[in-house]
Amino acid sequence: MTSPISLIRKDRSDPWRSHWPLIPAVVWLTAFFFVPLLLILAISFASRGLYGGVEWRFSAENYAMIVDPLYLWIYLRSFLLAAATTMVCLLFGFPLAYYMARLAPRWQGVWILLIIIPFWTNFLVRTYAWMFILRGEGLLNSVLLAMGAIDAPLDILYTNTAVLIGLVYGYLPFMVLPLYAAIARLDRSLVEAAWDLYAGRWSVFRRVIVPLTKPGVIAGCLLVFIPAMGAFITPDLLGGARTMMVGNLVQHEYLVIRDWPFGSAISFVLIATVLIGVTAYLSSGHRFDEWERSR
Repeated sequence: MTSPISLIRKDRSDPWRSHWPLIPAVVWLTAFFFVPLLLILAISFASRGLYGGVEWRFSAENYAMIVDPLYLWIYLRSFLLAAATTMVCLLFGFPLAYYMARLAPRWQGVWILLIIIPFWTNFLVRTYAWMFILRGEGLLNSVLLAMGAIDAPLDILYTNTAVLIGLVYGYLPFMVLPLYAAIARLDRSLVEAAWDLYAGRWSVFRRVIVPLTKPGVIAGCLLVFIPAMGAFITPDLLGGARTMMVGNLVQHEYLVIRDWPFGSAISFVLIATVLIGVTAYLSSGHRFDEWERSR
């Protein structure tokens, strides 16, 4: 009979034995993520053909064009809207997730169902619904006019405000669910101990609840910020031409102007920007933890 010690030694002598389940995922990511990414990188250094398409002549002009103030402003608008969406989702999502985590288990299931029900409807259809709500003759203005809160319809549709509303609506569940999972695992005895030590509400929240639920906060912020940065449908329908974001710019370069190299350069810069921002966010959080522990 083979002893457990011999099995452990066999696994140590053959390190690939414990990693073979990762092979399908590695093959999938290589074929459908890394290879297309390398293709986009290669096209970004090519040149636009006379009638569109790609001519394989090396050129760095595509990246030089991105520093144009017009394109830099589109990047800045996308970053600000994505950051604002993340902050608003966090401000609304944390109290909701905390409330859900304190309910009885059967009511927690009901609330989780209510959170994920919007995913049962196509996102495009839900965005069109917001167009009917926010337009001049839409539901929002009709209700406000009937209440006497305003004298004239509000001009919300095709503005940054409409885009922000649509982004928050679309990505709020991605913030609530990770926060709920983190808060549900929170040890209530630690919160009770803080109350017993005469800590105030703000101190309990800042020194106990936030540090213990930080993994959920980080996961929620990443799940909201990254797709919001490259959003396409929401700014296209709710923002119109006046609020173009990076995703709309990439679509315009690929399908309208047919400048694939420049569109690829924009896409690759977007990927690099998000990666640098996420890395800086995670490293700043690590330094903040070290500063808190040193106090």
